[in-house]
Amino acid sequence: MLPLLANIFYETAAGSDGTSRVLIRAMPVMIGALCILAIAFRYYSAFLAAKVASLDDSRITPAHRLNDGQNYHPTNRWVLFGHHFAAISGAGPLIGPVLAMQYGFAPGLIWLLVGVCLAGAVQDMLVMAASVRRNGKSLAEIARTELGKSASIVASLAILFIVIIALAGLAFVVVKALGGEEAKLPKGMQIELPLDQDITALPKAEASKASIYQFPAGCKIRYSANSTASKRPEAFRVAVPDTVKLERIVPVFDDVRPNLKATSREPVLPDPNAFYANFVLPAGCKQIIPGSSWGTFTIACTIPIAMFVGFWMYRIRKGRIVEASIIGGIMVLAAVFLGAYIPGSPLESVFGLSREHTILALCIYGFIAAVLPVWMLLTPRDYLSSFMKIGTLALLIVGVILANPTLKHPPINDTWRDGGPTFPGGLFPFVFICVMCGAISGFHALVASGTTPKMIDKERDIRTIGYGAMLLEGLVGLVALIAAAAMPMDLYYSINVDVEKEPAFQKSIQEMQQKYGTTPEAQDPLHQAGVRDVHKLDLAKMEESVGGESLRGRTGGAVTLAVSMAMIFTDAFSWADSELHRLMKYWYHFAIMFEALFILTTIDAGTRIARYLFQETLGKLHPKFGQP
Repeated sequence: MLPLLANIFYETAAGSDGTSRVLIRAMPVMIGALCILAIAFRYYSAFLAAKVASLDDSRITPAHRLNDGQNYHPTNRWVLFGHHFAAISGAGPLIGPVLAMQYGFAPGLIWLLVGVCLAGAVQDMLVMAASVRRNGKSLAEIARTELGKSASIVASLAILFIVIIALAGLAFVVVKALGGEEAKLPKGMQIELPLDQDITALPKAEASKASIYQFPAGCKIRYSANSTASKRPEAFRVAVPDTVKLERIVPVFDDVRPNLKATSREPVLPDPNAFYANFVLPAGCKQIIPGSSWGTFTIACTIPIAMFVGFWMYRIRKGRIVEASIIGGIMVLAAVFLGAYIPGSPLESVFGLSREHTILALCIYGFIAAVLPVWMLLTPRDYLSSFMKIGTLALLIVGVILANPTLKHPPINDTWRDGGPTFPGGLFPFVFICVMCGAISGFHALVASGTTPKMIDKERDIRTIGYGAMLLEGLVGLVALIAAAAMPMDLYYSINVDVEKEPAFQKSIQEMQQKYGTTPEAQDPLHQAGVRDVHKLDLAKMEESVGGESLRGRTGGAVTLAVSMAMIFTDAFSWADSELHRLMKYWYHFAIMFEALFILTTIDAGTRIARYLFQETLGKLHPKFGQP
């Protein structure tokens, strides 16, 4: 009984040098974190509400006193909670903990728990309370009242600059997810074509400095001479710079396998288990990765759905929040389900936007969301998006508890404590810079003094919305950290190290593998062929599992998180169906779409905040410009 219970909490792993180390399992970490967050909300937020902010429902909030039906509008607590959570939850809590894994999982885990409970949630709640007490004004206007005109101008310009930079960074992730990206391919990468298949040269754009080639489905890939070959079940495109030439190699089967029928007229077929390279890529090649038509369709559907729900709650069936929530939730789930059928359908060309078209669509949507009344689009859309955000988060928590994987990364990674492939700097202060939004973020103070305080119905709602929404974002960061820590270290660094920088870090990676080791099962090819524990697959097998996607060198954290989420979901429910691994590619693409939706709601709220700041600044030149 005791060994069985012990296996729930940890596992002993043997290193390649004969030593062993204890690997902590994810479930107890997840449950412990949930308990800490629950205690912080129950007691510490109550203390802040009663003794520090002195929240009082007898005070009339700006939403009632200045109600204009446009920006100031009393809103149901839970609808506003969904809007605020969607507005503050951007790329930070998803990607930051994943990138900080080079320092080990302990620094990020401790900072997330301590930071969100004692810093981030406190900041959001108290800034929101201060803004509500000052007619919902922004931090810049509060600075003018408290510190004078000069401080207000400096604060306005600084905040506007921060908002623009933050929106640019967030939009970059969305564009890569929805409009596609280019992944660098290593020099010397070998590609074997299927029998009787060849590549196709695609039409070249006038301004392009590279030729695009379409490789057929069923190709075998080998990143280097010593790596394992992986199969690409789907066709893919490679961009080759005009400065180099892509030359075909004609494989000679007799050089690999003796021709036993040299005197016979029968043809000699290649050995299906052997690898025959047809192409060796020169330096500078990139794989053209298309965007997600599934994600674009789902996100596009949330706009008319949100407008319908907004009119339902505030015009058609005024005050019927539950009705609107049920209708909107069902419609959003239907959009997610139907989106899976868009790839390969006639509608794929409509929703498969290019990079440039995705940028244009984001700009148009951001402008519309910034000027329409909040009840019409912004609030109901963020509220509906929070259903998917919180639902996926709950599913991930259940997945972590059911799968209970071991945390493969060490608590402290001594190899790269002073800098590595993600950040050249050391653990302090870079872990606090990287793991930011899930613990504390200045951008949240802008949201807490921008759209949300103008819609607070009663002061007591500030505790739930300000402190509670931030705790939920901290939980997002914790789940992302646990999912990344459960990923095999060799797979993690294969994805997160830039292809061009790989030679510089290869020696350190090998030393780290020898120091921290892997479980013997992970080195067993027979075990790798099994699908019940996807946390022990190498890069080649993982690329096949997610549908032939190129994963090597996909830096930035988004792809790593999508792969780790797919691994958690697949591992958690593999007990129900041994063939469930076939769904892993759908989990992966769902995670990519989820990340884009998660971040997009921050962009529309941030654009509206920038509009407020811009108007307040111009209002100092002419009063008409300052009217919201």
